[in-house]
Amino acid sequence: MTHTIKYIQADEAVRQIHSGDHLYWPCVAAAPEFLIQALVRRADRGELADIHISHFYTEGYADYVLPQYKGIFQLDSFFVGANVRKATQEGQADYIPCSLSECPRFITSGTMGCDVVMLTVSEPDENGCVSLGTSVDYMPEAIARARVVLAIVNSRMPHTYGDALLQLTSGGPSGTAIAIAGREVPVFFVRHDHPLAEAGRAPLTAIDTAIGRHAAALIPDGATLQIGIGNIPTAVLAQLGDHKDLGVHSEMFTDDVIPLVEKGVINGRLKKTDPGKLVAMFLKGNQPLYDFVDHNPQVLMKDVGYTNSPMVIAQNPRVVALNSAIEIDLTGQVCSDSIGSRIFSGSGGQLDFVIGATYSPGGTPIIAMASLTAKGRSKIVPTLTPGAGVVTPRTLTQWVVTEHGAVNLYGRPLRERARLLISIADPSVRESLQAAAHDLSLI
Repeated sequence: MTHTIKYIQADEAVRQIHSGDHLYWPCVAAAPEFLIQALVRRADRGELADIHISHFYTEGYADYVLPQYKGIFQLDSFFVGANVRKATQEGQADYIPCSLSECPRFITSGTMGCDVVMLTVSEPDENGCVSLGTSVDYMPEAIARARVVLAIVNSRMPHTYGDALLQLTSGGPSGTAIAIAGREVPVFFVRHDHPLAEAGRAPLTAIDTAIGRHAAALIPDGATLQIGIGNIPTAVLAQLGDHKDLGVHSEMFTDDVIPLVEKGVINGRLKKTDPGKLVAMFLKGNQPLYDFVDHNPQVLMKDVGYTNSPMVIAQNPRVVALNSAIEIDLTGQVCSDSIGSRIFSGSGGQLDFVIGATYSPGGTPIIAMASLTAKGRSKIVPTLTPGAGVVTPRTLTQWVVTEHGAVNLYGRPLRERARLLISIADPSVRESLQAAAHDLSLI
Protein backbone atom coordinates (compact mmCIF):
# COMPACT_ATOMS: atom_id res chain seq x y z
CA MET A 1 0.00 0.00 0.00
CA THR A 2 1.12 3.53 -0.71
CA HIS A 3 2.28 5.18 2.50
CA THR A 4 0.59 8.47 3.35
CA ILE A 5 3.20 11.14 3.94
CA LYS A 6 2.75 14.18 6.14
CA TYR A 7 4.75 17.12 4.80
CA ILE A 8 6.29 19.96 6.79
CA GLN A 9 8.16 23.11 5.77
CA ALA A 10 11.92 22.99 5.21
CA ASP A 11 12.57 25.52 7.97
CA GLU A 12 10.61 23.32 10.37
CA ALA A 13 12.42 20.15 9.27
CA VAL A 14 15.91 21.50 9.93
CA ARG A 15 14.95 22.20 13.55
CA GLN A 16 15.73 18.51 14.05
CA ILE A 17 19.41 19.41 13.64
CA HIS A 18 21.32 20.22 16.82
CA SER A 19 24.64 21.95 17.36
CA GLY A 20 27.45 19.40 17.25
CA ASP A 21 25.63 17.07 14.84
CA HIS A 22 27.36 15.28 11.96
CA LEU A 23 25.36 15.51 8.73
CA TYR A 24 25.50 13.54 5.49
CA TRP A 25 23.78 13.98 2.15
CA PRO A 26 24.06 12.41 -1.33
CA CYS A 27 25.84 13.75 -4.37
CA VAL A 28 25.17 15.58 -7.64
CA ALA A 29 21.47 15.74 -8.65
CA ALA A 30 20.30 14.16 -5.38
CA ALA A 31 21.85 16.77 -3.08
CA PRO A 32 18.92 18.26 -1.06
CA GLU A 33 19.65 21.91 -1.82
CA PHE A 34 16.28 23.13 -0.55
CA LEU A 35 17.01 21.70 2.90
CA ILE A 36 20.63 22.85 2.80
CA GLN A 37 19.44 26.41 2.19
CA ALA A 38 17.08 26.14 5.17
CA LEU A 39 19.99 24.84 7.27
CA VAL A 40 22.10 27.86 6.33
CA ARG A 41 19.21 30.16 7.24
CA ARG A 42 19.28 28.68 10.75
CA ALA A 43 22.97 29.51 10.92
CA ASP A 44 22.23 33.08 9.82
CA ARG A 45 19.87 33.37 12.79
CA GLY A 46 22.66 32.27 15.16
CA GLU A 47 20.91 29.04 16.11
CA LEU A 48 23.68 26.52 15.28
CA ALA A 49 27.35 25.84 15.94
CA ASP A 50 29.89 23.07 15.35
CA ILE A 51 27.96 21.29 12.58
CA HIS A 52 30.08 18.71 10.73
CA ILE A 53 29.18 17.84 7.12
CA SER A 54 30.44 15.04 4.87
CA HIS A 55 29.50 14.20 1.30
CA PHE A 56 30.84 13.06 -2.05
CA TYR A 57 31.04 15.22 -5.16
CA THR A 58 28.35 17.91 -5.24
CA GLU A 59 27.55 20.80 -7.52
CA GLY A 60 25.63 24.01 -7.14
CA TYR A 61 24.71 25.57 -3.78
CA ALA A 62 27.38 25.24 -1.07
CA ASP A 63 27.21 28.43 1.01
CA TYR A 64 28.05 26.41 4.12
CA VAL A 65 31.75 26.66 3.16
CA LEU A 66 31.78 30.48 3.06
CA PRO A 67 34.15 32.18 5.53
CA GLN A 68 31.33 33.71 7.60
CA TYR A 69 30.27 30.22 8.69
CA LYS A 70 33.58 29.29 10.28
CA GLY A 71 32.82 27.65 13.61
CA ILE A 72 29.27 26.87 12.48
CA PHE A 73 29.85 24.46 9.58
CA GLN A 74 32.88 22.26 9.01
CA LEU A 75 32.93 20.34 5.72
CA ASP A 76 35.10 17.24 5.61
CA SER A 77 34.32 15.92 2.14
CA PHE A 78 35.22 12.59 0.57
CA PHE A 79 35.64 14.24 -2.84
CA VAL A 80 36.18 17.90 -3.72
CA GLY A 81 33.92 19.42 -6.35
CA ALA A 82 34.33 22.82 -7.96
CA ASN A 83 31.76 24.35 -5.61
CA VAL A 84 33.91 23.65 -2.52
CA ARG A 85 37.39 23.58 -4.09
CA LYS A 86 38.43 27.14 -3.25
CA ALA A 87 37.26 26.75 0.34
CA THR A 88 39.14 23.47 0.67
CA GLN A 89 42.35 24.88 -0.77
CA GLU A 90 42.12 27.92 1.53
CA GLY A 91 41.47 25.85 4.67
CA GLN A 92 37.82 26.81 5.14
CA ALA A 93 36.82 23.21 4.34
CA ASP A 94 38.76 19.95 4.49
CA TYR A 95 39.15 16.68 2.60
CA ILE A 96 39.30 13.08 3.83
CA PRO A 97 41.75 11.07 1.69
CA CYS A 98 40.07 7.79 0.85
CA SER A 99 39.05 5.34 -1.77
CA LEU A 100 35.29 5.65 -1.98
CA SER A 101 34.76 1.95 -1.23
CA GLU A 102 35.93 2.69 2.33
CA CYS A 103 33.36 5.39 3.09
CA PRO A 104 30.61 3.09 4.41
CA ARG A 105 33.12 1.53 6.80
CA PHE A 106 33.98 4.94 8.26
CA ILE A 107 30.40 5.06 9.53
CA THR A 108 29.81 1.41 10.43
CA SER A 109 33.09 1.21 12.36
CA GLY A 110 32.31 4.32 14.37
CA THR A 111 35.31 6.15 12.93
CA MET A 112 32.90 8.93 11.96
CA GLY A 113 29.70 9.80 13.76
CA CYS A 114 26.32 10.12 12.07
CA ASP A 115 23.41 12.08 13.48
CA VAL A 116 21.32 13.42 10.58
CA VAL A 117 20.94 12.37 6.95
CA MET A 118 19.34 14.74 4.44
CA LEU A 119 18.04 13.29 1.17
CA THR A 120 16.06 13.81 -2.00
CA VAL A 121 13.73 10.90 -2.81
CA SER A 122 11.07 9.89 -5.28
CA GLU A 123 7.35 9.68 -4.75
CA PRO A 124 6.37 6.66 -2.62
CA ASP A 125 5.36 3.62 -4.65
CA GLU A 126 2.54 1.12 -4.17
CA ASN A 127 4.71 -0.89 -1.76
CA GLY A 128 5.35 2.04 0.56
CA CYS A 129 8.91 2.59 -0.68
CA VAL A 130 10.64 5.75 -1.74
CA SER A 131 13.74 5.67 -3.94
CA LEU A 132 17.05 7.48 -3.58
CA GLY A 133 16.91 7.82 -7.36
CA THR A 134 20.14 9.10 -8.85
CA SER A 135 22.53 8.64 -5.90
CA VAL A 136 22.82 5.85 -3.36
CA ASP A 137 26.36 6.71 -2.19
CA TYR A 138 26.72 5.27 1.35
CA MET A 139 23.24 6.41 2.42
CA PRO A 140 22.03 2.98 3.64
CA GLU A 141 24.81 2.83 6.26
CA ALA A 142 24.33 6.47 7.22
CA ILE A 143 20.54 6.13 7.57
CA ALA A 144 20.91 2.96 9.65
CA ARG A 145 22.93 4.91 12.24
CA ALA A 146 21.24 8.30 12.08
CA ARG A 147 19.08 9.82 14.78
CA VAL A 148 16.77 11.26 12.15
CA VAL A 149 16.37 11.59 8.36
CA LEU A 150 15.14 14.73 6.58
CA ALA A 151 13.92 14.03 3.04
CA ILE A 152 12.69 16.13 0.15
CA VAL A 153 10.09 14.36 -1.96
CA ASN A 154 10.56 15.49 -5.55
CA SER A 155 8.23 14.17 -8.24
CA ARG A 156 11.07 14.64 -10.76
CA MET A 157 13.37 12.21 -8.96
CA PRO A 158 13.40 8.92 -10.91
CA HIS A 159 12.39 5.74 -9.15
CA THR A 160 15.35 3.36 -9.25
CA TYR A 161 15.89 -0.05 -7.70
CA GLY A 162 18.45 -2.00 -5.71
CA ASP A 163 19.88 -0.30 -2.64
CA ALA A 164 18.04 2.88 -3.67
CA LEU A 165 14.74 1.58 -2.26
CA LEU A 166 13.80 2.65 1.28
CA GLN A 167 10.89 0.99 3.05
CA LEU A 168 8.59 3.32 4.96
CA THR A 169 6.72 2.34 8.12
CA SER A 170 4.40 4.11 10.51
CA GLY A 171 5.93 5.31 13.73
CA GLY A 172 8.20 7.86 15.32
CA PRO A 173 7.54 11.52 16.11
CA SER A 174 6.79 12.34 12.47
CA GLY A 175 4.42 9.42 11.97
CA THR A 176 6.79 7.89 9.41
CA ALA A 177 10.04 5.98 9.73
CA ILE A 178 12.48 4.16 7.47
CA ALA A 179 12.84 0.48 8.29
CA ILE A 180 16.50 -0.41 7.87
CA ALA A 181 19.02 -2.79 9.50
CA GLY A 182 16.54 -3.77 12.21
CA ARG A 183 15.81 -0.14 13.13
CA GLU A 184 13.01 2.31 12.46
CA VAL A 185 14.64 5.69 11.83
CA PRO A 186 12.30 8.69 12.07
CA VAL A 187 11.97 10.63 8.82
CA PHE A 188 10.52 14.11 8.26
CA PHE A 189 9.37 14.90 4.73
CA VAL A 190 9.40 18.20 2.84
CA ARG A 191 7.68 18.60 -0.52
CA HIS A 192 9.71 20.38 -3.18
CA ASP A 193 9.18 19.59 -6.86
CA HIS A 194 11.90 20.94 -9.12
CA PRO A 195 13.85 19.85 -12.22
CA LEU A 196 16.97 17.86 -11.40
CA ALA A 197 20.33 19.48 -12.09
CA GLU A 198 21.66 18.55 -15.51
CA ALA A 199 25.25 18.03 -16.56
CA GLY A 200 25.11 19.58 -20.00
CA ARG A 201 27.30 18.32 -22.84
CA ALA A 202 30.58 19.84 -24.00
CA PRO A 203 31.46 19.18 -27.66
CA LEU A 204 34.17 16.58 -28.23
CA THR A 205 37.50 17.91 -29.45
CA ALA A 206 39.84 16.23 -31.91
CA ILE A 207 42.05 15.34 -28.94
CA ASP A 208 39.11 13.73 -27.10
CA THR A 209 38.26 11.68 -30.17
CA ALA A 210 41.85 10.52 -30.66
CA ILE A 211 42.10 9.44 -27.01
CA GLY A 212 38.75 7.69 -27.33
CA ARG A 213 39.91 5.80 -30.40
CA HIS A 214 43.11 4.57 -28.75
CA ALA A 215 41.31 3.54 -25.55
CA ALA A 216 38.41 1.84 -27.35
CA ALA A 217 40.92 -0.33 -29.24
CA LEU A 218 41.87 -1.88 -25.88
CA ILE A 219 38.29 -2.89 -25.02
CA PRO A 220 37.40 -6.45 -26.02
CA ASP A 221 33.95 -7.83 -26.73
CA GLY A 222 32.35 -9.06 -23.51
CA ALA A 223 34.09 -6.40 -21.39
CA THR A 224 32.58 -5.01 -18.18
CA LEU A 225 32.99 -1.23 -18.19
CA GLN A 226 33.73 1.31 -15.51
CA ILE A 227 32.78 4.70 -16.94
CA GLY A 228 33.86 8.03 -15.51
CA ILE A 229 32.93 11.67 -15.96
CA GLY A 230 33.98 13.90 -18.83
CA ASN A 231 34.65 14.05 -22.52
CA ILE A 232 37.13 11.18 -22.63
CA PRO A 233 34.63 8.53 -21.43
CA THR A 234 32.09 10.03 -23.84
CA ALA A 235 34.61 9.73 -26.68
CA VAL A 236 35.39 6.12 -25.75
CA LEU A 237 31.73 5.08 -25.65
CA ALA A 238 31.19 6.73 -29.04
CA GLN A 239 33.70 4.27 -30.51
CA LEU A 240 32.01 1.10 -29.20
CA GLY A 241 29.06 0.82 -31.56
CA ASP A 242 30.37 -2.36 -33.20
CA HIS A 243 31.29 -4.14 -29.97
CA LYS A 244 29.33 -7.09 -28.58
CA ASP A 245 28.05 -8.13 -25.15
CA LEU A 246 29.43 -5.27 -23.08
CA GLY A 247 28.38 -4.81 -19.47
CA VAL A 248 28.45 -1.95 -16.97
CA HIS A 249 29.60 -2.17 -13.36
CA SER A 250 30.65 1.35 -12.51
CA GLU A 251 30.76 4.00 -9.85
CA MET A 252 28.56 6.04 -12.19
CA PHE A 253 27.32 6.29 -15.74
CA THR A 254 25.95 8.98 -18.01
CA ASP A 255 23.55 9.50 -20.92
CA ASP A 256 26.21 8.08 -23.24
CA VAL A 257 25.35 4.48 -22.34
CA ILE A 258 21.77 4.81 -23.61
CA PRO A 259 22.46 4.45 -27.38
CA LEU A 260 24.65 1.40 -26.71
CA VAL A 261 21.95 -0.20 -24.55
CA GLU A 262 19.29 0.50 -27.17
CA LYS A 263 21.52 -0.99 -29.86
CA GLY A 264 22.14 -4.12 -27.76
CA VAL A 265 25.89 -3.49 -27.51
CA ILE A 266 25.56 -3.13 -23.74
CA ASN A 267 23.49 -6.03 -22.45
CA GLY A 268 25.44 -7.37 -19.46
CA ARG A 269 24.95 -10.93 -20.68
CA LEU A 270 28.43 -12.08 -19.71
CA LYS A 271 28.74 -10.41 -16.33
CA LYS A 272 29.20 -12.69 -13.33
CA THR A 273 27.73 -10.26 -10.81
CA ASP A 274 24.27 -8.83 -11.59
CA PRO A 275 24.10 -10.20 -15.15
CA GLY A 276 21.96 -8.09 -17.44
CA LYS A 277 22.05 -5.10 -15.09
CA LEU A 278 23.56 -1.65 -15.44
CA VAL A 279 25.14 -1.21 -12.00
CA ALA A 280 26.13 2.17 -10.56
CA MET A 281 26.33 4.08 -7.31
CA PHE A 282 25.32 7.46 -8.74
CA LEU A 283 24.25 8.99 -12.04
CA LYS A 284 25.37 12.20 -13.68
CA GLY A 285 23.58 13.34 -16.78
CA ASN A 286 20.61 15.06 -18.29
CA GLN A 287 16.86 14.55 -18.50
CA PRO A 288 17.11 11.71 -21.06
CA LEU A 289 19.17 9.77 -18.52
CA TYR A 290 16.67 10.44 -15.72
CA ASP A 291 13.85 9.28 -18.01
CA PHE A 292 15.82 6.17 -19.00
CA VAL A 293 16.47 4.99 -15.44
CA ASP A 294 12.99 5.75 -14.06
CA HIS A 295 11.25 2.46 -13.16
CA ASN A 296 13.80 0.65 -15.34
CA PRO A 297 14.51 -2.82 -13.92
CA GLN A 298 17.68 -3.05 -16.02
CA VAL A 299 19.25 -0.33 -13.84
CA LEU A 300 20.51 -1.44 -10.42
CA MET A 301 21.63 1.31 -8.07
CA LYS A 302 23.94 -0.03 -5.39
CA ASP A 303 25.80 1.16 -2.33
CA VAL A 304 29.37 2.38 -2.95
CA GLY A 305 30.73 -0.36 -0.70
CA TYR A 306 29.45 -2.79 -3.34
CA THR A 307 30.02 -0.93 -6.61
CA ASN A 308 33.58 0.01 -5.67
CA SER A 309 34.62 -3.16 -3.88
CA PRO A 310 37.69 -4.50 -5.71
CA MET A 311 36.60 -8.01 -4.73
CA VAL A 312 33.20 -7.55 -6.38
CA ILE A 313 34.64 -5.79 -9.42
CA ALA A 314 37.21 -8.54 -10.01
CA GLN A 315 34.53 -11.23 -10.25
CA ASN A 316 33.44 -9.85 -13.61
CA PRO A 317 35.34 -10.82 -16.75
CA ARG A 318 37.44 -8.41 -18.80
CA VAL A 319 36.83 -5.40 -16.57
CA VAL A 320 37.98 -2.21 -18.31
CA ALA A 321 38.61 0.52 -15.72
CA LEU A 322 38.83 3.88 -17.49
CA ASN A 323 40.26 6.68 -15.34
CA SER A 324 42.20 9.88 -15.85
CA ALA A 325 45.07 11.78 -14.26
CA ILE A 326 46.35 15.26 -13.49
CA GLU A 327 49.89 14.06 -14.15
CA ILE A 328 51.95 10.88 -14.37
CA ASP A 329 55.67 10.60 -13.85
CA LEU A 330 58.13 8.63 -15.95
CA THR A 331 57.99 5.65 -13.58
CA GLY A 332 54.18 5.38 -13.81
CA GLN A 333 53.07 7.08 -10.60
CA VAL A 334 49.62 8.58 -11.20
CA CYS A 335 48.42 11.74 -9.47
CA SER A 336 44.73 12.42 -9.96
CA ASP A 337 43.65 14.23 -6.80
CA SER A 338 45.90 17.28 -6.42
CA ILE A 339 47.94 19.91 -8.20
CA GLY A 340 51.06 19.74 -6.14
CA SER A 341 49.90 19.96 -2.55
CA ARG A 342 46.61 21.70 -3.45
CA ILE A 343 43.74 19.22 -3.40
CA PHE A 344 41.83 19.51 -6.65
CA SER A 345 39.32 16.65 -6.53
CA GLY A 346 39.97 13.37 -4.72
CA SER A 347 41.06 9.80 -5.11
CA GLY A 348 37.48 8.81 -5.86
CA GLY A 349 37.12 5.24 -7.03
CA GLN A 350 40.21 5.15 -9.23
CA LEU A 351 42.27 2.78 -7.10
CA ASP A 352 39.22 0.61 -6.32
CA PHE A 353 38.67 -0.03 -10.02
CA VAL A 354 42.34 -0.26 -10.95
CA ILE A 355 42.74 -3.06 -8.40
CA GLY A 356 39.48 -4.70 -9.46
CA ALA A 357 40.43 -4.63 -13.15
CA THR A 358 43.93 -5.91 -12.36
CA TYR A 359 42.50 -9.06 -10.79
CA SER A 360 39.59 -9.45 -13.20
CA PRO A 361 40.13 -12.27 -15.73
CA GLY A 362 41.39 -10.44 -18.82
CA GLY A 363 40.96 -7.07 -17.11
CA THR A 364 42.44 -3.81 -18.40
CA PRO A 365 43.10 -0.79 -16.16
CA ILE A 366 43.50 2.34 -18.33
CA ILE A 367 44.68 5.83 -17.43
CA ALA A 368 43.54 8.09 -20.29
CA MET A 369 44.37 11.78 -20.51
CA ALA A 370 45.34 14.55 -22.88
CA SER A 371 49.10 14.90 -23.17
CA LEU A 372 48.95 18.62 -22.29
CA THR A 373 46.95 20.67 -19.80
CA ALA A 374 44.78 23.54 -21.03
CA LYS A 375 47.72 25.82 -20.26
CA GLY A 376 50.09 23.77 -22.42
CA ARG A 377 51.95 21.99 -19.61
CA SER A 378 52.86 18.34 -20.14
CA LYS A 379 50.89 15.87 -18.05
CA ILE A 380 53.70 13.37 -18.46
CA VAL A 381 56.44 14.70 -16.19
CA PRO A 382 59.89 13.55 -15.06
CA THR A 383 58.80 13.56 -11.41
CA LEU A 384 55.50 14.50 -9.82
CA THR A 385 55.04 18.07 -8.66
CA PRO A 386 56.24 18.37 -5.04
CA GLY A 387 53.33 17.57 -2.73
CA ALA A 388 51.35 15.73 -5.39
CA GLY A 389 49.40 12.72 -4.16
CA VAL A 390 49.88 9.28 -5.68
CA VAL A 391 46.45 7.76 -6.29
CA THR A 392 47.52 4.82 -8.46
CA PRO A 393 51.00 3.58 -7.52
CA ARG A 394 53.42 2.58 -10.26
CA THR A 395 53.07 -1.03 -9.14
CA LEU A 396 49.49 -1.05 -10.48
CA THR A 397 49.67 1.28 -13.50
CA GLN A 398 49.16 -0.63 -16.74
CA TRP A 399 47.81 1.04 -19.89
CA VAL A 400 48.38 4.77 -20.33
CA VAL A 401 46.62 6.52 -23.22
CA THR A 402 46.99 9.98 -24.71
CA GLU A 403 46.00 11.35 -28.10
CA HIS A 404 49.41 10.17 -29.33
CA GLY A 405 48.88 6.48 -28.57
CA ALA A 406 48.63 3.80 -25.91
CA VAL A 407 51.43 2.07 -23.99
CA ASN A 408 51.40 -0.77 -21.49
CA LEU A 409 53.66 -0.41 -18.46
CA TYR A 410 52.65 -3.76 -16.95
CA GLY A 411 55.72 -5.78 -16.00
CA ARG A 412 58.06 -3.23 -17.57
CA PRO A 413 61.27 -1.99 -15.86
CA LEU A 414 61.71 1.69 -15.07
CA ARG A 415 63.83 2.55 -18.10
CA GLU A 416 61.37 0.99 -20.51
CA ARG A 417 58.49 2.74 -18.76
CA ALA A 418 60.20 6.08 -19.28
CA ARG A 419 60.78 5.35 -22.95
CA LEU A 420 57.17 4.24 -23.48
CA LEU A 421 55.67 7.24 -21.71
CA ILE A 422 57.86 9.70 -23.59
CA SER A 423 56.61 8.14 -26.84
CA ILE A 424 53.03 9.25 -26.09
CA ALA A 425 53.91 12.66 -24.64
CA ASP A 426 53.31 15.76 -26.71
CA PRO A 427 56.05 16.01 -29.37
CA SER A 428 57.01 19.47 -28.12
CA VAL A 429 58.21 18.08 -24.77
CA ARG A 430 59.72 14.74 -25.74
CA GLU A 431 63.26 16.07 -26.05
CA SER A 432 63.13 17.74 -22.62
CA LEU A 433 61.62 14.59 -21.10
CA GLN A 434 64.43 12.52 -22.56
CA ALA A 435 67.02 14.89 -21.07
CA ALA A 436 65.28 14.73 -17.69
CA ALA A 437 65.09 10.93 -17.90
CA HIS A 438 68.83 10.86 -18.57
CA ASP A 439 69.45 12.97 -15.46
CA LEU A 440 67.30 10.53 -13.45
CA SER A 441 69.27 7.56 -14.83
CA LEU A 442 66.14 6.34 -16.60
CA ILE A 443 67.82 6.56 -20.01
